[in-house]
This record gives sequence, structure tokens and C-alpha cells, in this order.
Amino acid sequence: MELVGDLLARDRRTRDTALVTADGRERSHHDLITNGYKAANVLRYLGVRAGASVAVDPTPGFHTTLAFLGAAAVGAPVRFDPKAGIEAGDRVVLAPVAAAAEFDPAPGTNLAAFDGPPERPETTHWEQELWSENPGMPPSDVDPDDAAIVGPAREFSHRELCSLAAAAVETAEMDAETRVVLRRPFSDSPAVAAGLVAPLSVGGTAVLAAPTGDGEELDDEPRGDVAVALGDVKVPEPRRIDPASIASAAE
Repeated sequence: MELVGDLLARDRRTRDTALVTADGRERSHHDLITNGYKAANVLRYLGVRAGASVAVDPTPGFHTTLAFLGAAAVGAPVRFDPKAGIEAGDRVVLAPVAAAAEFDPAPGTNLAAFDGPPERPETTHWEQELWSENPGMPPSDVDPDDAAIVGPAREFSHRELCSLAAAAVETAEMDAETRVVLRRPFSDSPAVAAGLVAPLSVGGTAVLAAPTGDGEELDDEPRGDVAVALGDVKVPEPRRIDPASIASAAE
């Protein structure tokens, strides 16, 4: 796999659980892929094309995951920082409705909000557009070396994210029965690769837990789960994988 958008291939649609959000709700691979198509179409409706950046709230969740996958499918790099996206003039900025109310985008930037209807009529109600959108995959022309995530320090291409994910799959021996607990924000690109792209790529489950940045060990993970914290991929003791080793394996 060299494209993040390959996660949305139709033949990957199964009823197995793909995503568990912090509120405990589960979505199947079928649901995630179908709604990923819808997210891609909403973004295209808002003017997103290949190369046009999309800024997305970094909190791991259902709608932020859909925005990431939908943007990847149409070749739009994602910046997990809505405020920076406003300043950079990204084509679309997606944020929770309360945060979106504080933004004043310049002409050319479309603001979208989730977690409820926005007060301003010019702000797109993400959920409303998503649920009414066509569930078919729009055409796209994406190259593996195109940027998939734009960070403050560097960009990560589709090829790099997929290589990091493949290294995490191999090192942690992930398969369709694996549940990966992600406790890092989506602004941590290696954690996105290891905690979201990796399990989805093998038909496993990504569990989006509340992000933590204190470095403390977590003792409440379900037994047998793989946990992603502080940019590391933590597997059941005694093995521990450092993100630097994953990056080396991907080079």
C-alpha cells in the first residue's frame, strides 16, 4: 500500500470493527469506507482538489478520521491545526462548532463545523452535508510522493505514512484481530501512521482514546491490545517500539 486512500478500497468493506471512538461507539470497515467516500465528496463540493490543503482539528474522532481519509482519497494534504489553516488560507478548515465560531476565514477558505449546527449560515454543517452526500468514490489522481500530512516541521507523503504503517504492522505483528489504542493527537504524524493507518491496513481496529501527553504508563488498556502513546508504538511487555526505529525501518 502506497496511498492512504487505498484504505477506502471497496473490497475492504467488511462488518468487522474498524474504529472505536472515545465515547465507545464502534464503526465497521464498511461504515468507515462508505462514509469516507461521503467525506471525500463533501470536500470536493467545498472546492478541494489535489494539492489543496485541508485543515482539520487534531482530536482523534469519527469526523476527523473521515476528513483525513476523504482528503487523502482526493489528494489533498491535511494540516491538523485549524488555526494555522486559517492563517495559511487552506481551502477547507474543519473544526468543532464551538471553535469554528471563533474563526474568521479569508475569502477562498471554506469553514466547516461538526458536533452540531453552526450559527453562521456561511459555515458548512459538516454532519448535515456528510449524511446527504453521495456514497460513491470521486475520481482522483494521487501520487505516492504527494503530501498526505502537512506538519509545522515537515510534510509526510503518502508513501512515507504507508511505510511507517507497514513497519508498525510488521514489528507489532498486527493482523485483523489486533486492536490498537491511539492516545496521541492526529498532529503526531508517526502516531497516525502506527495507530490508525496500520491497523486499518490489515483489517484491524483503531481505538481512539483520549490523548495523553504525560508519558505515564497506562494500566487500563484491555489485555492483548496494542497501545500507541507519546509517538511510541507500545506492544505488550517486554517489547517496546520507538518511533525512531519505525522511521529507520521505513527508509
